[in-house]
Amino acid sequence: MATYVQYFWGLSLSISLCFIHSISISHVYIVYLGLNRFHDPIVTSNSHIQLLSNVFASEEEAKQSLLYSYKHSFSGFSAMLNSTQAATLAKIKEVISVFRSKSLELHTTRSWDFLGLTMDSTTAATPLQLSYGDDVVVGIFDTGIWPESDSFKEEPHLRPIPPTWKGQCVEGEGFEPRKACNRKLIGARYYLKGFEQQFGPLNTRGGNSEYRSARDFLGHGTHIASTAVGSTIRNASFFGFGKGNARGGAPRARLAVYKICWSKNFDGKCAESDILAAFDDALRDGVNIISASFGAPPPLAPFFASSSDIGAFHAMQFGVNVVFSAGNDGPNPSLVGNVSPWSICVAASTTDRTFPAQIVLDSNLSIMGESFITREIKGKLANAVMYFTNGICMMENWTKRLATGKVILCFSNIGPVPLSGIAQVAVKTANGSGLIFVEPPTNQIADIDIIPTVRVDISQGTQILNYLAQLPKLSVVRILPSRTVIGKSPAPVVAPFSSRGPSSISPDFLKPDLTAPGINILAAWPPKTPPTLLPSDDRFVEWNFQSGTSMSSPHVSGVAALIKSAHPHWSPAAIRSALMTTATTKDTALDSILVGGSMEVSDPFDMGSGHINPLKAMDPGLVYDMKTRDYIVFLCNIGYTQEQIKMMILPSPGTDSISCSNIPKTNMNLNYPSITVSDLQSSTTIKRTVRNVGSKKNAIYFVRVAKPNGVEVVIWPRVLIFSCFKEEVSYYVTLKPLKKSQGRYDFGEIVWSDGLHDVRSPLVVLVNNCVEAQSRGGLSSI
Repeated sequence: MATYVQYFWGLSLSISLCFIHSISISHVYIVYLGLNRFHDPIVTSNSHIQLLSNVFASEEEAKQSLLYSYKHSFSGFSAMLNSTQAATLAKIKEVISVFRSKSLELHTTRSWDFLGLTMDSTTAATPLQLSYGDDVVVGIFDTGIWPESDSFKEEPHLRPIPPTWKGQCVEGEGFEPRKACNRKLIGARYYLKGFEQQFGPLNTRGGNSEYRSARDFLGHGTHIASTAVGSTIRNASFFGFGKGNARGGAPRARLAVYKICWSKNFDGKCAESDILAAFDDALRDGVNIISASFGAPPPLAPFFASSSDIGAFHAMQFGVNVVFSAGNDGPNPSLVGNVSPWSICVAASTTDRTFPAQIVLDSNLSIMGESFITREIKGKLANAVMYFTNGICMMENWTKRLATGKVILCFSNIGPVPLSGIAQVAVKTANGSGLIFVEPPTNQIADIDIIPTVRVDISQGTQILNYLAQLPKLSVVRILPSRTVIGKSPAPVVAPFSSRGPSSISPDFLKPDLTAPGINILAAWPPKTPPTLLPSDDRFVEWNFQSGTSMSSPHVSGVAALIKSAHPHWSPAAIRSALMTTATTKDTALDSILVGGSMEVSDPFDMGSGHINPLKAMDPGLVYDMKTRDYIVFLCNIGYTQEQIKMMILPSPGTDSISCSNIPKTNMNLNYPSITVSDLQSSTTIKRTVRNVGSKKNAIYFVRVAKPNGVEVVIWPRVLIFSCFKEEVSYYVTLKPLKKSQGRYDFGEIVWSDGLHDVRSPLVVLVNNCVEAQSRGGLSSI
């Protein structure tokens, strides 16, 4: 019987009229059945039809309702069902969960030099990125690919396609496999049944239309793929900005594309039923890493009522890392997405590259902003109040007075104008020639604009406003062309928009896991797609800047591919551990990494374990691996029965005897590379186990601890001694509250060091030991 029988989106079964009405309305539902027990796709598909026939008058009707049969890597299906049919299926013993397919959203190159993966031949005889990767396949789940981009051309030294690859390039509109695919781009599929059921027929007519194929229209997928595995291309730039060698993190890795996101009014929409179909194929095809830059907006669904989490769960069992973006809902807490303990969740941060543009007023006042401006802009500077009611730079506030030749000063905090794009459209409509946009974060983020736009902070904007107020007439403003500047400090800084922890559905492990560059990332772009995605933008480029956690996750995917190539037998958990325990909490000046906007010191809910360090991740010294038992304990604690767990978990020696009734009712002992205690009421002991993967078989690690405020931390033993490779040793962490608190997170860290490796784990503790707090029961995992 399914765990989430009552979990049906947007339905109210308690109101009879709504219930009667819902019977006649069909939606796409996903029915999840766990492992594929038949190992024969035909037999599996037939079993799905038989199961579906329980809620239809005939087998033919059941077949007509079916969208996808997930029959290769796990078992389940998606079909058009009404709420009554869905509820009936959820009661069947073989069914684990039934949930309505939602639409997920996209989380919309100097970065690799900044991370230390340089191609400079003077620093390394064989650069790391060129030493590994051509035996690894990275699957990109996104908006497709522009196969003609130089980033995806076959390089002469590339070896034959790995013999384990079973995927294919699927023909479609504007996509001929013979021309599109090669030894670099080795697979391309597309999925849109779920999208068309939710949003109607795909728009493939006119100049701004989608391709019914794996070809990319929105550009997002091409950008992501180029960032993760793009080949090395010289002299890449966006109108001269960021000029240099562009490449992915693993330029020798193979690329497989799974188009699951499609344009709806120029926004990327990704149907869950399509996503799960892509997971089913990708795991059968033989991908090693999956990069997925999309997610559901809060509130989050339970893990097995989410196609992303289900797909990632089975990927983990196939030995495949899934790297998700954390989301762009920051800086408020608890909005981080993609928080399953079997995947990697990536926040976004800056690099040290900026694009300053100088603003000069009457040759008297000079202010530096951020922009991509290719030529000098000169005109009269006017306050927005002259052309927009109450100075609110929005279309509906335009007074119809033309601002021909004027540069307009707009404040984002005056009225609901949070985005510069809204102000740009308004100023362009008023016939203005440029925009100075004032926004709160002190680290302005340059963006691709439809009119020349310079971003300044509130202090700078106020200075300009006060200068204008002193003059009897409009000031003459000159905006000089932007420059590319390397070496900005502080860097990295956590992006203001990056979604923050703690996890809203399972606070006993840390999310996000780590952070990576996600601001102003230069990567490949479809030349027929305008860089702003606006129909009025007539520019066409082959390289484009994009920002978002969408851009940070492929950085981690690329590094994960390098680690997988260097250590092919490491599990997904071991690779994640290597990434997390070697991440840094220091910026380039060796100060603590700051949070963009507030410029306060960041904490693990902002950046996870820290900023990715690819070179150290290749040789972490120790790893925290996770075994089948860990996942069984977790599933027991979030409410699944022993019978259901057997339907989801691949058999493993020693796991048959595990009983949910005999395990601790906590997920704190999940062997995660970070330690999080979300409800510390009294002394608590936590166990962790590490494996020696360093270069020395005889290794000794000593511990040092930074204690969270108000918490006593005792580590036993304080020395870990290894006598052989792959040996595992456990240690225990006892946490004791030293204060009374009703719930405030404090942070520390545990570092094991052998003099060569520093294996660092964040320590996140919420003391919750007041009487009032205990009566409320504290926090708990879902």
